[in-house]
Amino acid sequence: MSNINFKKLMIVGMTASLLAGCEAIDQNQENSESKTGNVNKEGDVAVSEVKVDASSGVTDAVSTIDDAVVSVINMQQAAENPYGWYGGNTQGQGDADEKDSLQQVGTGSGAVYKVDGDTAYIFTNNHVIEGSDAVDVLLKDGTRVQAKVVGADVWTDLAVLTVDAKDINTVAEFGDSENLTVGEPAIAIGSPLGTDFASSVTSGIVSAIGRAVPVDTDGDGEYDWEMTAIQTDAAINPGNSGGPLVNIAGQVIGINSMKISTSTVEGMGFAIPSNDAVDIINQLEKSGKITRPVLGIGMVDLAMISQQQQQNVLKVPEDLKGGVVIAEVTGGSASEEAGLAKNDIIVKFNGVDVTNGVELRQQIYDTKVGDNVEIEYYRNGSLEKTTINMRASDQAL
Repeated sequence: MSNINFKKLMIVGMTASLLAGCEAIDQNQENSESKTGNVNKEGDVAVSEVKVDASSGVTDAVSTIDDAVVSVINMQQAAENPYGWYGGNTQGQGDADEKDSLQQVGTGSGAVYKVDGDTAYIFTNNHVIEGSDAVDVLLKDGTRVQAKVVGADVWTDLAVLTVDAKDINTVAEFGDSENLTVGEPAIAIGSPLGTDFASSVTSGIVSAIGRAVPVDTDGDGEYDWEMTAIQTDAAINPGNSGGPLVNIAGQVIGINSMKISTSTVEGMGFAIPSNDAVDIINQLEKSGKITRPVLGIGMVDLAMISQQQQQNVLKVPEDLKGGVVIAEVTGGSASEEAGLAKNDIIVKFNGVDVTNGVELRQQIYDTKVGDNVEIEYYRNGSLEKTTINMRASDQAL
């Protein structure tokens, strides 16, 4: 009985093994056939019909603001052609010819941030439209319209333009740059390298906030201003200037303004914080310029004066390491009325130590017209004080 059962068991086991072997062979054949790739009935390679959901926080943010981002085109008068019409347009033949003689000299970016009736307002950088004889704006849909420059400010590198609102469908919203967190997503949108690459999107993070970045506003090779900026590693290239830096909610947290560009540096772009930009933009809308107080002096950093002159002419104390030397005082200015004179060395303004002209200018621009400010200065080696009433001027320091 036991022998019979054992034989039956062996037969069942062998049968199962044979069946398993058949299944393994069939699977191998199927795998071998599947390696032919994704082909259609004719045997041609085909595109997969599988739909991939690639939506993310970045794609949602871009879709929120993308249509509000524009290219800003700086147009300038072409140089007069000595060969007349053989080489191009001649000047002085009416408005039509004058318009035809304009040529594109630069491109930046911007964004529509407000629509008021038939007028749409666009922010960009001052250096994008500086020197222009006309400014054109290229919208997301390819429509090119002429813009009007409402106002610009060299110190904050901001400008406001207006265009007809009939083709505007999306308006950007400003976010709160005071509540940024280092490491949060940052998205730059603009036209790097010109309009051929309009609406390019790059992404990264907020690398740092409150960065002090030295700026040369007049192109003389010397830093004369220090901008407080948001640092980001999102790719910022020439042409991105004036475009928005956006958070994950699609809000503008900064206006892209500059980058450090050397062969040894990568991923260091800077944007004007939105909270700072909004204050300037509102003033430019209202008056077309920023009214700032001035002292009415010419100035030189003490560090630029030779040791011999410091000792023999200015009588600088040995322990004084920095300050701003008054090179001249404008007649009738607030400084003259306060008793300041040539060769005085300003060392403290409104209770804040100043060691150079950049620091002094920043402190001046932090005050308001009409403020009474105490100034400490050295004259012939003696520390003195005076109070000055800040006045407005259309001329920069």
